[in-house]
Amino acid sequence: MKHFSKTVLLFILIIVSGCLKKSDEKSSDDSRYQPKEFVELKHPEWSKNATIYEANIRQFTPEGTFKAFESHLPRIKAMGIDIIWLMPIHPIGVEKRKGTLGSEYSVKDYYGINPEFGTKEDFESLVDKIHSMGMYVIIDWVANHSSWDNQLAKDHPDWYTKTEEGNFQPTPWYDWDDVIDFDYDKPGIRKYMTEALVYWVKECDIDGYRCDTAGFLPTDFWDNARAEMDAVKPVFMLAEWESRDLHIKAFDMTYSWTFFDKMVAVTRDKKSMAGLVEYMAHDVSTFPRDGYRMLFTDNHDMNSWNHNMDYNFGEGLKASMVLCGTVNGMPLVYGGQEAGLNRSLKFFDKDLIDWSKMPYEGLFKKLFDLKHKNKALWNGKEGGVMVRIYSDKMEQVVSFSRTKNNDKVIPIINYSDKPVTVKLNSAHQKGEYTELFSGEKITLKGDDVFEMKPWEYLVLVK
Repeated sequence: MKHFSKTVLLFILIIVSGCLKKSDEKSSDDSRYQPKEFVELKHPEWSKNATIYEANIRQFTPEGTFKAFESHLPRIKAMGIDIIWLMPIHPIGVEKRKGTLGSEYSVKDYYGINPEFGTKEDFESLVDKIHSMGMYVIIDWVANHSSWDNQLAKDHPDWYTKTEEGNFQPTPWYDWDDVIDFDYDKPGIRKYMTEALVYWVKECDIDGYRCDTAGFLPTDFWDNARAEMDAVKPVFMLAEWESRDLHIKAFDMTYSWTFFDKMVAVTRDKKSMAGLVEYMAHDVSTFPRDGYRMLFTDNHDMNSWNHNMDYNFGEGLKASMVLCGTVNGMPLVYGGQEAGLNRSLKFFDKDLIDWSKMPYEGLFKKLFDLKHKNKALWNGKEGGVMVRIYSDKMEQVVSFSRTKNNDKVIPIINYSDKPVTVKLNSAHQKGEYTELFSGEKITLKGDDVFEMKPWEYLVLVK
C-alpha cells in the first residue's frame, strides 16, 4: 500500500506539474499580458533627430513679412534647425482687438493670410524655400476660439459656447476678451476645423501644426484630424499642452513646462535640485518611450507673460540650454534667443528683435550638430534612455549617460552658483571620450574627479 501510494502521488505531481507548465505557457502567450506600445501614431521619419525653431514673423524683421523672413533661413539652417514653427499666419480680428495690431491668436479667417505678412503666394514661396533647404514648416493653429468678427460667429453662432445670458464668451475663466470660445460638442465645428487643417496641408504643402491650447479640445477630435491629415501626407503635430493621452494617436510632441519650471526653481529661485531630479526620474519611468517632449528656456508664452530668459536663468542660462540639448526631448530655439533676447517682446504691437549680436548661436550649433549625428540624443525610442551617474555631490551636479547602439553622450553639469569638486561613480561609463565644446580628450576610469566652476558644463561624446 505504501508503494502504491507513492506511485499515485508521483503520478499526480507529474500531471499537476504539466498542467501548471501548460497554464504558464498559455499565460505568457496571452495577448492580455503582453506589453503594448503606448504611442500608436507613426512619427515622420525626418523627425527622429529634429530640432525646432519658433518664428514670430511680425517682430523678426522691420518689414515683418514672409519675404523678409526668407533672408534669415540660411543662418537658421546653419545653426542646425530642422523644423520652423511659424506663429499664426491668419488675418487678425478687429473687433475688441488688443493693442494696435492685435493678437495673432485672434483668428478672423482660417482660410486667409494676414496681409501684414504678405500674400498666399508669398507664403507658398516661403514654404517652398524652407523645403528646398531641407527643413520643414509647421504653422500655429488656434482651434479653441476665434475672433469676435470671424464670419463663423454670424453664420454658425451655435458652434460657440455661451454665457448664462446666451451671449458669446471667451474661454470660461480666462480673460481672453478679444476671442470667443468654440463648442466642440457640435459636429459642425469639428468638421469645419478638420477640413481647414487638411486644406493647408494639401494646398500649401505644410508639414503639420503647433496647436494652441490643444488640451482645451476633446482628444478624439485631434485623433481624427491627425488621421485625415496623414491621409494626405505624414504630418508633424505639436500640442501646446502637457498630457500623455495626446501622444497616443494625435500628437508627436507636447510641451514640457514642468522641465522649464524645475530649471527656473534652481537657477532663479535658488531651490534644491530635488524637483529637477524628480522630473528626470518621471521622464524615464512614466513618460511614453516614443513620445517627444519640447524643451526650452524661452518661448512666446513665457515672453508674453513678461518673463525673460536672463531673469529666469541668470548665469545658469547656458547650463540650462545644454540641459535642454541633451536630456530626453526636442530642443526649441525661440526666435531672437540666439541673438541674446533678454526682454519680453510686445505681443500686440510692433517690437523688433535686435540681430546685431549672436551670443548663443555657436552654442546651439554645437548641440544640434551633435544631436543630428549621435543617436544617443535622438528623439523618442530612437534615442538613448537617461541613466543617472551618481556622485558625491548629488545636490549640485547633474550627471547622466545616454547610449544608443555604439553612440554615447555624458553630460556633467555643475547646476549651481558655487564651485565644486565632484567624484563620479562612473564604473559603467569607462572609456575614451571627447568633450564637445573644448575638443579635449577625457578618459573615464570609474571613480573620476572633476573640478568645476559655477554653472560649468561638460558634454562627453563617444
